Amino acid sequence: MLQTHETQPARAIRRPIVLVGLMGVGKSTVGRRLAARLALPFVDADHEIESAAGMTVADIFERFGESYFRDGERRVIARLIDGRPKVIATGGGAFINDETRALILEQAMAVWLDAEPRVLAERVRRRDTRPLLRGRDPLQVLTELAAVRNPYYALAPVHVTSYDAPHEVTVNAILEAIGK
Repeated sequence: MLQTHETQPARAIRRPIVLVGLMGVGKSTVGRRLAARLALPFVDADHEIESAAGMTVADIFERFGESYFRDGERRVIARLIDGRPKVIATGGGAFINDETRALILEQAMAVWLDAEPRVLAERVRRRDTRPLLRGRDPLQVLTELAAVRNPYYALAPVHVTSYDAPHEVTVNAILEAIGK
């Protein structure tokens, strides 16, 4: 049976909500649903980067390298965090950048979506669009990335675990965590 959810009043949210976490955790999918529930705009930082560059994230990585991509990502996220309430999905590496992380922590509400690497590996196997996974074992890469990145993600004031469950479960957990 389809459940409907009332949207929350947008006026209660005063700053952007920025979703951070490893690839495959559902930042974009959950972010869209969270924004709809809060009656806020949704922005996917990777899509904004692709639009600005005129090429895919994978192509940017391939042609110019990861550091070039991260610099563009930092600039795009700085533009998106403009003080207006919205939900922003970031790329998995965005919050690792000191400058980007400081901006998010100072001017937005950072929400870490966390999941076990095995859950993430199952999710990312479905698409071949992740530059860091090309030609590698997803479980191994995600386990390595979690070891390096999770201490940074843990700096986000809101932590929500994403289980192998419908996206609405994660959306509801975020709403509860932020008091909505």
